[in-house]
Amino acid sequence: MSTPFDLTGRRAVVTGASRGIGRAVAAALAAAGADVAGVSTSMPQGDSPTRSAVEAHGRTFTPYSADFADREAVIDLAARLEADGPVDILVNNAGTIERAPAAEHPLELWDRVVAVNLSSQFVLTREIGRRMLGRGGGKVVFTASLLSFQGGINVPGYTAAKSGLVGLTKALANEWAAGAVNVNAVAPGYIATDNTQALRDDPARHEAILGRIPAGRWGSADDVAGAVVFLSSAAADYVHGTVLAVDGGWLGR
Repeated sequence: MSTPFDLTGRRAVVTGASRGIGRAVAAALAAAGADVAGVSTSMPQGDSPTRSAVEAHGRTFTPYSADFADREAVIDLAARLEADGPVDILVNNAGTIERAPAAEHPLELWDRVVAVNLSSQFVLTREIGRRMLGRGGGKVVFTASLLSFQGGINVPGYTAAKSGLVGLTKALANEWAAGAVNVNAVAPGYIATDNTQALRDDPARHEAILGRIPAGRWGSADDVAGAVVFLSSAAADYVHGTVLAVDGGWLGR
């Protein structure tokens, strides 16, 4: 018997799918029944951990590569994705982070982080979302961050871009909800991925962060993946413009 979370027959695109949250999301969407197109800067065309995670659930996996710092490459990616079939679910998870104090933060790092984490997200979503509207519906999920709400330390470009994603989520939801295209976001807290390795390797920062998380642990990529499945499913048909924190209670403290 089908459930509101059943994604059978849907085609999902997950960017930043080669590792961490993206790989977990790809696997969770496949477990819910979706076929998955996985995108990263250098996604292997053959075997990969992401392909194995998707195919383990009996779903198809199609790899794509694109440089999210290159606007024309993102536009080309959208055309390739749509040429291969309609996109029902778009999970904008591609991202990068650069750490340097704001007073000495190199402009090239700022430009790259904003391009990858914000501008390319809009470009890809504009291209795919336009087609979703034409077909009468779809689901878009952005990966925001706790730093969409807080300033962070030594990551001005990342904080600015992730804050911008919250505004973009709401702006697109305002325009597209009437066309049955749901635009929402997840805001992961401190998740044990490559992006937070430097924090976890710093004993003082690690203990300070852990001590502030009510759940008493760092999150896992799978914690985020479940929230994405919800926002990608019929269970969230009346959810528009929401940013769902997956943070172990951090923002509520």
